[in-house]
Amino acid sequence: MAPSTPGLHHVTAIAGEPERNAEFYVDTLGLRFVKRTVNHDDTGTYHFYFGDGTGTPGTNVTFFPWTDRGRRGEFGAGQTKTTAYLIDPDSVDYWVDRLESGGVDLERTDRFDETVLRFADPDGIELELVAADAESVATPWEGSPVPEDHQLRGFYGVTLAVGSIGPTESVLTGVLGYEREATDGGRRRYRSSTGGPGSIVDLIETDAGRGQTGVGTVHHVAFEAADLEEQREWREAFAERGLSPSEIIDRTYFQSVYVREPGGVLFEFATTDPGFTADEDVDDLGSRLALPEWLEDEREEIEAALPSFDPTLER
Repeated sequence: MAPSTPGLHHVTAIAGEPERNAEFYVDTLGLRFVKRTVNHDDTGTYHFYFGDGTGTPGTNVTFFPWTDRGRRGEFGAGQTKTTAYLIDPDSVDYWVDRLESGGVDLERTDRFDETVLRFADPDGIELELVAADAESVATPWEGSPVPEDHQLRGFYGVTLAVGSIGPTESVLTGVLGYEREATDGGRRRYRSSTGGPGSIVDLIETDAGRGQTGVGTVHHVAFEAADLEEQREWREAFAERGLSPSEIIDRTYFQSVYVREPGGVLFEFATTDPGFTADEDVDDLGSRLALPEWLEDEREEIEAALPSFDPTLER
């Protein structure tokens, strides 16, 4: 069995219009625009990262804006249903007022004795703010429009929708070190045995068909790996279960391994280092189009092919 992951590293989704995407996550949710780069596998597509003041693992939601494609995704089995952020219990009223005044449709509910605020971003990606006394590694961002006491405190967890819980549960518990913690109706909750930010994974069953990737859906969920040694152990563990993990891929800010778990959700395992300061100082994060060294010679062509993006939104 591979070592246990402490929890989430990042969540990556498909957005539509890039300026609207950045405006919501920065101006409404108060996250920092920590990196603007391109999809290394499709350089005609931006890759945006929004997180805390320094882009700490466990705080970052990332997006591929598919402006030129516009294909709507279709929710179904094998997809992330909801991405949840942690907030301080004293921040609930602040966020209700902030979201409602911004025209965001909001549902307030309780789950596992915690207050949950449910809503969607402009592309329909489902989000939650969960009020809980839980550990946070988030670094406040001084430039945020949200006061420090009320800023998002990193991930709380994710809800994954699958056709049958059993096969996905076996991977969570048998490979990633999660433990089944509670049940609420058809929802099963799992927590990383080592704990940490974003340590919650909820599983629900859906009778919908297999989901289709497109605007408004989550592309993959990334778990945190301490280093390359852990990644190799996870690769071996998945291979032993008859799955097909990728080779280790250099993503500049972390090393990655990908595998599709039996329920259809695409998992990534991303290392903690080197982080977003690999090519920008902390004060300059997100201030320019950052390209990996192997793409620098193509910068002019890449910039010309990318959709227009208002530089005043760079944070």
